Amino acid sequence: MKAGFGSKTEFIRIAPGERERERALRERFATFWSAAKGSPRTIYDVFISGSPIAADVTIDSVDDEAVHGFFIRPPRAPAADEAILFLHGGGYVLGSAMAYRGFVSQIVSRVNVPALVIDYPLAPEASLPAAPNTARSAWQYLIRKGFDRIAIVGDSAGGGLSLVTLASLTKNTSGPTPVGGAVFSPWTDLSFTGASMTDPAVIDPLISFDYLRDCAAKYVGPYRPDHPLASPLFSDLKGLPPLLIQVGTDEKLLDDSRQYAARASQAGVPVELQIFEGMHHVFQLDVSHLETSRNALDSAARFLRTVFDAR
Repeated sequence: MKAGFGSKTEFIRIAPGERERERALRERFATFWSAAKGSPRTIYDVFISGSPIAADVTIDSVDDEAVHGFFIRPPRAPAADEAILFLHGGGYVLGSAMAYRGFVSQIVSRVNVPALVIDYPLAPEASLPAAPNTARSAWQYLIRKGFDRIAIVGDSAGGGLSLVTLASLTKNTSGPTPVGGAVFSPWTDLSFTGASMTDPAVIDPLISFDYLRDCAAKYVGPYRPDHPLASPLFSDLKGLPPLLIQVGTDEKLLDDSRQYAARASQAGVPVELQIFEGMHHVFQLDVSHLETSRNALDSAARFLRTVFDAR
């Protein structure tokens, strides 16, 4: 286990006032999804774009031969060799770098480190291994640009893809390896072994088991759902850098986080699992509405700052 880092699970309770704000936010979700018009990808991008762009960040488009997305920079980064690679969610069928600029800017402004948020091929037009290959290309792009201390961050499916990418790059002996990873509500098991996925007591206001099952079928292509490229839960986790996992109690992917954290800890990986009482899937997006979202991102920023500073 890396010096200075350990493994722990923290259950974070919320105040009564925050419960009321969460309830009101779920009503907003229901209203939005019932009234939304357009293609599923357009609707999803509008929803995700609700995270505001942080003040004072700079956003530049990236249109490299193999990498497309946006580079988001804080006003003053403390070190020229530090960067975040962000991989977005959307069940591998939805999402875009454009829509995630606001959310990523919230992370950048807190960590004070630039981030590259990329587009990767979506299913069903593309299946495995297209997305992991694109993530590795983005890693190599950052290396070519002079960044050699890189953390990988992602949400939901992008959290799963982040963990797949971390496992792949950790085995790399020919260059830098990731300094750490932070994932929000990661999808780690496309074979659906987690009990929370079908537990009727878990009320998820945003995603359903049927939706995830459809996404998985479109994404895996010729691979088995439990292949490590699809489900990082079944990867060789030895040697991974320090990890932070945040998840809410009210989401189908709760056990994806708990099972992955347990396996990582057993493999000797320093992993912090933070479980937030009553929170929905990727609640960190809702910085405009929930103090818990802001606090969670502050906690993630402290973790990332720690792994960057551990030279």
